[in-house]
Amino acid sequence: MKLPGPDHPITITPNPRRVRVTAGDIVIAETSRALILKEARYPAVQYVPREDANMALLERTDRVTHCPYKGDASYYSVKADGKTLDNAIWTYETPFPAMTEITGHLAFYPDKVKIEEVG
Repeated sequence: MKLPGPDHPITITPNPRRVRVTAGDIVIAETSRALILKEARYPAVQYVPREDANMALLERTDRVTHCPYKGDASYYSVKADGKTLDNAIWTYETPFPAMTEITGHLAFYPDKVKIEEVG
């Protein structure tokens, strides 16, 4: 486990705007409670509360990855509109203590779904 610091900063802040995630015309998630995670020089990531996502469209996969700063990530595929978007979502179900704010949140790959601020 590594702690965020000057060499690898990570900030988590509430997004004041409404966030909508779609696959085609299907809304996967919509929330006014998204968190913006900014990590080092990576693009900012919207983390959406699980309860604001349509979990009926999601299917857990066997994929697991490890981040030395956040912990182990689990993955979900999106099944919507007759299509499957494999491993389109990741989540840290038991993140390291410095990242507990993202517990219960989902993050989406922007090359697989559309993520937009709508208000």
